[in-house]
Amino acid sequence: MNHTVLLFFNLGGGELFVILLFIIIFFGAKKIPELARGLGKGIREFKNATSDIQKEIRNNTSNPLDDIDITKDLKD
Repeated sequence: MNHTVLLFFNLGGGELFVILLFIIIFFGAKKIPELARGLGKGIREFKNATSDIQKEIRNNTSNPLDDIDITKDLKD
């Protein structure tokens, strides 16, 4: 028989349920939205920072084709 198992970091559905239940008991239902909101803001800031770094690298690197002078090479 094939059983579809939800795998997340090699965790099954039962393990995920126990982890979520522990989180609800430990933090309480009222704190979870705050934690999720903070986690979302942190992930967004991380994505923005990596995007800014990539833009900075793209802006500061030159295109190698811009350094080639075709007319000079054709004259020689």
